[in-house]
Formats: sequence, C-alpha cells, structure tokens
Amino acid sequence: MSDPVLALRDIAKSYNHGNPNEVVVLRGASLEIAPGEAVALVAPSGAGKSTLLHISGLLDTPDNGEVWISGQDMARQSDRRRTAVRCADVGFVYQFHHLLPEFTALENIALPQLAAGQTSAAAEARARELLEAVGIGARADHRPAALSGGEQQRVAFCRALANRPRLLLADEPTGNLDPETSDTVFAALMTLVRETGLAALIATHNPDLAARMDRVLRLEGGRLDQTVSR
Repeated sequence: MSDPVLALRDIAKSYNHGNPNEVVVLRGASLEIAPGEAVALVAPSGAGKSTLLHISGLLDTPDNGEVWISGQDMARQSDRRRTAVRCADVGFVYQFHHLLPEFTALENIALPQLAAGQTSAAAEARARELLEAVGIGARADHRPAALSGGEQQRVAFCRALANRPRLLLADEPTGNLDPETSDTVFAALMTLVRETGLAALIATHNPDLAARMDRVLRLEGGRLDQTVSR
C-alpha cells in the first residue's frame, strides 16, 4: 500500500484558548489518505470541518498533533517551508469559485502556474489540457460572467490542479449548484482524481456524492469516525 499523501495524527484545536469562552473544535482527530483516494468529510454545521481542512492544507496550525504531507511533519516546519509545500503540493476548491472576473477561464488556470515559474506557453498548454479533461475546452476564452455556475466550478477545479498538487482539499465544492449540474461537476472531479493519482478530501453535505467516494469520514464532537465506508 502506498504511503499516505496526508496524515493527521491526534489533531487538537481550540479558539480563545485558556479563555472562559474557549471553543474546542478538534479533539484528537486522525486520518490518512492515500494517492488516488477520494475521501468524503461529512459533519454537522459548526462541527469544525473548515478548521480541519485549513489545518490539512497548512492554512492553520493545530494546538497539538502532527500534520504529515508527502512524508514530512509540517507542524514542525517553518512558515516559509509550510508555504512552499502548500503552493507545490496542495490544491484548494471552495463552494464559491472565486475566479478572477477580468481574466478568461484559460488565464485563471494559467495564473498560478506563472506564479510558480512556468513559461506562458507551458501554462497555456496545461490549462487547455485540464479544460478539455473536464469537458469545457471550448470555453477557454470566456470570462467567468459568460460561464454557467457548473462551468465556473470546473474552471476552479482546473485552477486547483494546475500545478499538479498531490493533495486536493475541497469545501462543499458543489454546494451552490443544482443537482444535475452538481453531478456533472462531481463526475469531472472524480475523473481527475482517478487519472492523476490525487489524494482528495472533500467536505460535502450531499449523502449521494459522499457515497460515491472511497470512504466517508464523519466529524462530530471534535473526532473523526472512520468506521463509515462505502
């Protein structure tokens, strides 16, 4: 079995630490995700799924515990090293696409590649490749306002994968889409996961989508229940 791309070990996190109004969000949460594995994260509102995703993606730090990405304990690394790993190895997708409105679909996908030092030609080629993979290659030169909600979210997926990360983190990525569009977008995402060997942790309230992933983790009371599986 492949080594996990992401491993969380006994993660604890609270806010207003030591304050009478302290809110404990995570209490020893642990998980592992292997290459090519799509894992659903389900949780009641306010249970801490966004905090868990932010810690997994090195946007936040735990009070205690270990965050391993590609064999490195990132909780012990400098901010500079964490930023470098986040940019190279982690892709994020949110419920709302956050595309830059003044740029075309292709340009939105090329931008993170240019920031990482790719040439314009290589960045454009990669963007076209990804857009074709999710079925909207013909929309490459359209700005977000000219795209449907489902098309915009597929562009957001492509942008997240532009620099070939090893880990994809998605927070309700189809939550603002109608059921039919949600299904189309999710199918495109799963195709990318399978074909690229990504490890994906996807938060969703949609039980049908969760059931189509490899495993379902439930976050409640600050802990992860890993006994629920497809």
